[in-house]
Amino acid sequence: MPKRRPPYLQSERTRHGARVWYVRKHKGARVRLRAEYDSRAFWQEYADALETTSLVSLPAKTKASSLKWALDKYHASSAWAALSLATRRQRENIFRRVIKSGGHTPLEDISDQIIREGRERRAMTPHAANGFIKAMRGFCAWCVEENLMATDPTAGVKLLTGPNDAEGFHTWTQTELDRFEARWKIGTRERLAFDVLLYTGLRRGDAVRVGRQHVRDGVISIRTEKHARGKQGELITIPILPPLATSLAAAPTGDLTFLINERGQPWVKESFGNWFRDVCRKAHCPGSAHGLRKAGATRAAEQGASERQLMAIFGWTTGKMAQHYTRSADRARLAHDAAQLLLPVQATNEKRPHLAEGAGRKPKRSGNSGV
Repeated sequence: MPKRRPPYLQSERTRHGARVWYVRKHKGARVRLRAEYDSRAFWQEYADALETTSLVSLPAKTKASSLKWALDKYHASSAWAALSLATRRQRENIFRRVIKSGGHTPLEDISDQIIREGRERRAMTPHAANGFIKAMRGFCAWCVEENLMATDPTAGVKLLTGPNDAEGFHTWTQTELDRFEARWKIGTRERLAFDVLLYTGLRRGDAVRVGRQHVRDGVISIRTEKHARGKQGELITIPILPPLATSLAAAPTGDLTFLINERGQPWVKESFGNWFRDVCRKAHCPGSAHGLRKAGATRAAEQGASERQLMAIFGWTTGKMAQHYTRSADRARLAHDAAQLLLPVQATNEKRPHLAEGAGRKPKRSGNSGV
């Protein structure tokens, strides 16, 4: 008797004869499963896809030309399917709130003013506000292409700048790095994950894929995950640095991936991100996998890495992100050097006094203990 197929799991053959698998709920968007069929990674992707496709629930009877109606069509489009699973999940959360607050709104009534108002409601967290704008931009651009909208209402709406706009994920401090290393010793899976992220600069999606097949003569060469809309990723080439080599030699690794879960299987990046976040909490560190990548970029920039060098290490195709780190590092160095200029002229050549820890006037002790 053939094995019963799990709910919402579909398959078809491509023009090349290969079988591909999807998850599709009712008439919603299809989510492609890319791992090998029936592997642990495959069933993890299946579970993630079920969760993702259930985030936005659109009623069967939706008024034509409303925001709900258009989003339903967008979710079933090739433009939506071309986005990465992580991007879809992030934008599903945004669209769920959009539908709740204004899903009945006719498309023709969605103006740049409405988009700005949505941005301003999220202005206390600029990173979230900009995520909203980017999600609506992708949706509205598709609507224009499909002739559902005459113009793109997001075109003139600017992204916000603020304390957590460029920052996004928390960048690990040196104190937090030291604390993690003290909690998770070399030889543990937790420490190996930390070392792979910090000493390669890879994003979590690439960190869970990298393995021995990517190493030749002590150098890692790996092409990063595909960008949105299927654009090929960048080729990253970086030597295995001594701390990472030591960690790899001491910790359990897989046949094709350095990082493995407790069952000895490769990670799915979303599951890895959740696990690593829990690992960080156990070490009393507020960071995440992406925050370690930022810590590496910060460390490299502070030690004099150029924009081109940062782009090569971290796979950035433009200098925008590299400039963010080099400018911050240059600013810190310039401020340190320029601080001497605040001294009066006669004092600039004098040796600066060194204050011992706890130096300064101390209060006189009274006869009573004060307890």
